[in-house]
Amino acid sequence: MPLVTSTEMFKKAYDGHYAIGAFNVNNMEIVQGITEAAAEVHAPLILQVSKGARAYANHTYLIKLVEAAVIETDLPIVLHLDHGDSFELCKSCIDGGFTSVMIDASSKPFKENIEETRRVVEYAHEHGVVVEAELGTLAGIEDEVNVSAEESSYTHPEQVEEFVSRTECDSLAIAIGTSHGAYKFKPGTKPQLRFDVLEDVARRLPGFPIVLHGASSVPQEYVKMINENGGDMPGAVGVPEDQLRKAASMAVCKINIDSDLRLAMTATIRQYFTQHPADFDPRQYLKPARQAIHDLVRHKIVDVLGCENKA
Repeated sequence: MPLVTSTEMFKKAYDGHYAIGAFNVNNMEIVQGITEAAAEVHAPLILQVSKGARAYANHTYLIKLVEAAVIETDLPIVLHLDHGDSFELCKSCIDGGFTSVMIDASSKPFKENIEETRRVVEYAHEHGVVVEAELGTLAGIEDEVNVSAEESSYTHPEQVEEFVSRTECDSLAIAIGTSHGAYKFKPGTKPQLRFDVLEDVARRLPGFPIVLHGASSVPQEYVKMINENGGDMPGAVGVPEDQLRKAASMAVCKINIDSDLRLAMTATIRQYFTQHPADFDPRQYLKPARQAIHDLVRHKIVDVLGCENKA
């Protein structure tokens, strides 16, 4: 099975009231952990690559790793550019074999966001590639994204119809209270997503796939493991999984998960070296890290996204 676009995936997800997991990948072990978990529960997948991951791992290596995953699992897999910040980057990924790209011009004025998104859409659609765009700005820091709380803003539902109509994008990321990175909210607070905004957007764009960025839940067992093994992560709080399940049952068809993967991998490696300080074999400490990612992804698919047995 070749790499696919998200078009059919999103249609099934919208009608079935579940979401597809979009998991960020940076190396072989992360790709293996994600795809092996998805294969066990027969779930469709979006593997996404940020600008930073592409620079770190090299475009060709990442393409071949994902192609290997398709061969090994025979799952429908989308290869997606996460937070593309320019037409040139999107074009490079389209030309290089990606089946989906995101152009993130959300920090620009509304008119400029439309213009830049439309330019990417025209090129992508000519090459059979789908495009995700963004309205509203999420706070947080993750790879190339760095937005302060003061600069963040919820999506304005009254803008979405014009934006989608003029850009002809294929999916839309909106800001309803999620945040990039692990340090999402003040300790002691319970984050609350703005479901009223989501409902308003869904009413204005019936049947149209909505995307949530910054949706990691920051598993506290991994935060604890990091802190117990030389780390310092005070006040790391994420989006409650019950709220993500609710979003997945509505118009949200794609939920991005990155920070949770990083936490699982880092916590497991830190713990391994605490227990085996003299070990220097990467195969030994990356094996449990890969298993931690596998277990986390399986949990997300089955207990949060609801997309098991949907491949």
